[in-house]
Amino acid sequence: MDLVEVSPNDSPPVCRIMDYGKFKYIQRKRKKKPHGREHVLKEVRLRPKTDDHDRLIKMNRAKSFLDSGHKVQFTMLFRGREHAHRDRAIVAFNEIIDSFGDTVRIERAARMDGRRLTMILAPLKH
Repeated sequence: MDLVEVSPNDSPPVCRIMDYGKFKYIQRKRKKKPHGREHVLKEVRLRPKTDDHDRLIKMNRAKSFLDSGHKVQFTMLFRGREHAHRDRAIVAFNEIIDSFGDTVRIERAARMDGRRLTMILAPLKH
């Protein structure tokens, strides 16, 4: 154990008995730890049959994610015969991009991955 002067500028100076090696180790760990991860990927899931109002609610949620500085992955899930209507999904994704306008950049354009169509949007740096 060591006698460590914690705050020398106070009157009277404050000292503490502690393991100085452990104290330095914890300080290094805190310094390395990222304060608020900047690029967290959030996901918004949609279906081809999702109604316009429901899509609007999900877009508002995605807007709050983007305003917080997170990336948003839009995922359109297909089941059964919905695979035949991929064109509707592409139109829906284009409407989403148009609604956000110049506030976002397309990090990954819409592409099929098995039964799902995914697209990633990222906020623009101001």
